[in-house]
Amino acid sequence: MTAIAITIAGSDSGGGAGIQADLKTFSALGVYGASVITALTAHNTVGVQGIHDVPPVFVVQQINSVFSDLIVNAVKIGMLSQPAIIDAVAEGLARHSVTQIVLDPVMVAASGDRLLAPEAVDALRQVLLPRALIVTPNLPEAAALLDGPLAQDEQAMCRQAERILALGPKAVLVKGGHGTGLESADILMDQQGMRRFAAPRIDMRNMHGTGCTLSSAIAAGLAKGLSLDDAVAAAKNFISAAIAASDHLQIGRGPGPVHHFHANWS
Repeated sequence: MTAIAITIAGSDSGGGAGIQADLKTFSALGVYGASVITALTAHNTVGVQGIHDVPPVFVVQQINSVFSDLIVNAVKIGMLSQPAIIDAVAEGLARHSVTQIVLDPVMVAASGDRLLAPEAVDALRQVLLPRALIVTPNLPEAAALLDGPLAQDEQAMCRQAERILALGPKAVLVKGGHGTGLESADILMDQQGMRRFAAPRIDMRNMHGTGCTLSSAIAAGLAKGLSLDDAVAAAKNFISAAIAASDHLQIGRGPGPVHHFHANWS
């Protein structure tokens, strides 16, 4: 049986993040990718110039179309900019009894442009977090989900992971890429306790789409039957290699994408 993952997210017209990064990641990791587009963005390596939200009814129609035909093994959720779209996605996934959900709470683009309306944060907390197998916030997103300060060390990351876990997901991965130090450490928290996934911190210019890529790599691992811990570990290795190889790409005038096909392109 072919492993299939679906990404429910916004489109990045520059190709470095969003739906495009997710599908590249699925392909690089040997998983067939399908998609539900929640928003169109005018987006490049410099920033976000515009957002056009897809009507919620059409988001539901895409979900029904995919799940009525494909046997989907895992779902990655990315950019959902409005409460009505969040509600539509939650209802669609409930209708099809989806459980393998990786939720990346995309709030702000790497350029600093806001991708999630402020009024949508509560909907994300209340409607989608309880449905997620794992939620993967970076440090600013974890702080925003909790209306709290940015975690300054791993102890604070652990405390925030515990508080997010109390909101309902089965597991939380607080990502340390925005931190400092020689290592980039991610904290995985679930009912079994805390695990730490670390890699040497890589100082590269091209870091566009790192969060999208990591979460979709986790979904790819789950789609192939890996345990959650193994999927997170494999995804951490993949994103680290994609970042390390990113400067081999020369894309755009701003910070470019990570290299999803570092293992395939000469």
